[in-house]
Amino acid sequence: MMEKIKVGIITFSDGRPKVNTDLLEINKRFQSELSKALQSTNEIEVVEAKEIVSKPSIARSEGLRMKNEGVHLTIFNYAVWAFPHFSVIASKFAPGPFLLFGNVNPQYPGMVGMLAAAGALDQTGVIHKRVWGDIKDQKVLKQMLSFIRAAYAFNSLRGQRYGIIGGRPMGMYTAVPNVDLWNSIFGIDIDHIDQYDVVRLSAEVPESRAEAGLKWLESHVKKVHYDGKQLTPEKLKLQIKSYHAIQKIIKDNELDFAGIKAQPELTDNFATMDVAEAFMNDPYDWEGTHEPFVFATEADSDGALTMQIFKSLAKTPVLFADVRHYEEKDNFFDLCNSGEHATYFASKSFNPEENLKKVELYPEGFYFPAGGASVRHIAAPGHVTLARLTRKNGKYWMAILPAEFLDFGEKKNEEKAKATQIEWPHAFARLEVSADEFLSTYDSNHTHGVYGDWIDELVDFCKIAGIEYKVYKK
Repeated sequence: MMEKIKVGIITFSDGRPKVNTDLLEINKRFQSELSKALQSTNEIEVVEAKEIVSKPSIARSEGLRMKNEGVHLTIFNYAVWAFPHFSVIASKFAPGPFLLFGNVNPQYPGMVGMLAAAGALDQTGVIHKRVWGDIKDQKVLKQMLSFIRAAYAFNSLRGQRYGIIGGRPMGMYTAVPNVDLWNSIFGIDIDHIDQYDVVRLSAEVPESRAEAGLKWLESHVKKVHYDGKQLTPEKLKLQIKSYHAIQKIIKDNELDFAGIKAQPELTDNFATMDVAEAFMNDPYDWEGTHEPFVFATEADSDGALTMQIFKSLAKTPVLFADVRHYEEKDNFFDLCNSGEHATYFASKSFNPEENLKKVELYPEGFYFPAGGASVRHIAAPGHVTLARLTRKNGKYWMAILPAEFLDFGEKKNEEKAKATQIEWPHAFARLEVSADEFLSTYDSNHTHGVYGDWIDELVDFCKIAGIEYKVYKK
């Protein structure tokens, strides 16, 4: 569903013509081995330099080749001693950030070449990461992939458009973006859209389209808890129409990700946006498959930005949740926020049938008098990485939290859900640090995450972006 990362490789050599000629086949072999290893991951499309760089003109031409080929980032490859000014020249033309790779080749001073180039790039302020070793070593490949994914995620943000539907929700400072920082650090454009467009465009959605969505939900979810008041078929159809209205807003405004205020205007007077929030973030809906679209509740913009970074890294739906409650007995946080969790998290599957058989639609509670369905389930167990971009004294930093989603069994899960909010979705998360350490330093009521270990990628992302980070790990 997602594009491959396009990576350029430029290999540098000795600037003395005779030495370069003697080393030509060695350099080509190491470049080829690196290219094959990266392409074997099925994540990466490689663009190899046509010439080994042995003079300034080739450094310029190969750097320009990478730019013209549209690579997302460039690897500078060193297997032998290489004149460092070649790397500096290439960095002026090739797309960065740059990964400097020093191969294991002890008979030739490749590590010397990498370090000399790295020092020169540091002196000239060029962002890069250094990796050294045998590309056949999985640990080395993992290091490279971490930076490649992070660089891709960072560069992919540039030129994107984020839409805020509504304004600041319920006085949350942490939900409001800093337009200048978003543009200067990430290159993102921000647009503001009135929530009335959701109401207006919902009325234009054909009844037959909403009816088809209703039947699909009723036939696929575990149960719809109609109560004749807060949740009725008509109210659920209005939520479905709202979902399609938001799709049109996104298309018409050419948005890449978005957030919606909802509270209190829509949740008091129209309907909750839970169905839209869940299925926008999902990889499917009642009309088929689609790419997950990051859509944050409460117009939490820094939350949406964190989610967009996660989506680029993991290529899966991303969780959005309140840090609702800490239970000391079983040492976990209940991550719970209205119906915002994508249904993907119910079974960790891209198959809607697998997830929806564990999803229930509950009537909204007293917080939302306009009514509607809350999309409710318990997140599937597994290792996750949680994170959050936030600001302190006008500067960004990222909290990175390795965690585990827990499954206490159906009966105990229900008991724990009832202890907070039975009708909302839950993820029972056990962190690797104490509740005291987390609660005394974490700067938001919201958190976000995906399955798997993405700590290295997030750290690399922060280094590329030039922002601080804290890994909450023992």
